[in-house]
Amino acid sequence: MKSAKPYIEEHKQRFIDELIELLKIPSISADPAYKDDVFNTAEAVKDSLKKAGCDTVEICETPGYPIVYGEKTIDKNLPTVLVYGHYDVQPPDPMDLWNSPPFDPVIEKTEIHPNGAIFARGSCDDKGQMYMHVKALEYMTETNQLPCNVKFMIEGEEEVGSASLEWFVTRNREKLANDVILISDTGMIAKGTPSITTGLRGLSYVEVEVTGPNRDLHSGLYGGAVANPINILAKMIASLQDENNHITIPGFYDDVENLSEEERAKMAEAPFDKEAYKKAIGIGDVYGEAGYTTNERNSIRPTLDVNGIWGGYTGEGAKTVIPSKAYAKISMRLVPNQDWKKISQLFKDHFESIAPKAVTVEVKPHHGGQAYVTPIDNTGYKAASKAYEETFGKTPIPQRSGGSIPIVALFENELKSKTILMGFGLDTDAIHSPNEHFGIWNYLKGIETIPQFYHYFTEMSK
Repeated sequence: MKSAKPYIEEHKQRFIDELIELLKIPSISADPAYKDDVFNTAEAVKDSLKKAGCDTVEICETPGYPIVYGEKTIDKNLPTVLVYGHYDVQPPDPMDLWNSPPFDPVIEKTEIHPNGAIFARGSCDDKGQMYMHVKALEYMTETNQLPCNVKFMIEGEEEVGSASLEWFVTRNREKLANDVILISDTGMIAKGTPSITTGLRGLSYVEVEVTGPNRDLHSGLYGGAVANPINILAKMIASLQDENNHITIPGFYDDVENLSEEERAKMAEAPFDKEAYKKAIGIGDVYGEAGYTTNERNSIRPTLDVNGIWGGYTGEGAKTVIPSKAYAKISMRLVPNQDWKKISQLFKDHFESIAPKAVTVEVKPHHGGQAYVTPIDNTGYKAASKAYEETFGKTPIPQRSGGSIPIVALFENELKSKTILMGFGLDTDAIHSPNEHFGIWNYLKGIETIPQFYHYFTEMSK
């Protein structure tokens, strides 16, 4: 396949402008106030797939937000690549920490992105990376270089657990039939160090509610005599990890996959600059489970983190109350063999058991998904590796990610095909955080690399 560089250079500004327009739409799936915006984004994605060359494009209704499906079939005897992505985004909060409005994209140069990066919610996760595939298809169709069939399945609920995706997949197995699934919702080790994600952690996400008195009480009249739900909740959460940051929930580690020393040594070969890591996120030192490196803690070990905690009075000035209720949202990242439903139940049973009688506790499981590992000896991985070698001049490093894409395990179970994770984002791109951004170089490099995957996958599948 010819290099896409000349085509990308010719259409570079248009590629950037189109992505910026997509990023302006606040497709926040978690907030019903943005429902119309989510539907409008689906329409925008549909239009982009049509213009890129898909013969069939449709918006498929689900019990929740729609899935955009596109298809370009050139020969039924050739392999089929199914591209998955999502058009919904995380809420932008806290708003006051953004340097520019989250849905008014700006391009700024940074130390890591001297050619500029697009700052906007969804720029990297996942509109920017999803749109790379749309533009890669455009290049292949416009230059008559599409070597195989391609299907697109772009959803609008990934950031809230993909509740409708299983419903859609199980009802459309034949429609979605493929030889390999291609996703760019991950990252790479560094700008000059390509990598292919070979493992994802699973997820269990719960919300807890602790209730004390039947109403807020005066902290002077009742303080010291009545349990304060916030105090109790803080103590309960603190007890979930010991002095070595080991999770204390009984049975939590029973099914954890323990990697061999040989596998851990192989992981350690990946470049990692501890000082640069600390500087990038503004911390004095790393922190985590004893006995494991930073790269192991955020990829092959399970975790438990409080994502939000609230209760009582949080407005301006003072209000002396003992609150009636306190709340927290807690996520647990899981590793292969840990079942998210089992872990959610273990958490619920344990959390309720450690509550003092002075309060009542309710645990509400939200969503979750299984961990996933893909072998590096399959055709899809080999094709991806060759594609990176072609455009980066380097062999990519296989890397397990700390993130979760719960639907990947679903795809393997229902569609019986492997998933290849070709991400072009960086750890410093602030996904899920204020000032999320995506380097223009990374964006265009993705458009350049993806067509090479199609070429090598088709060639190796003969």
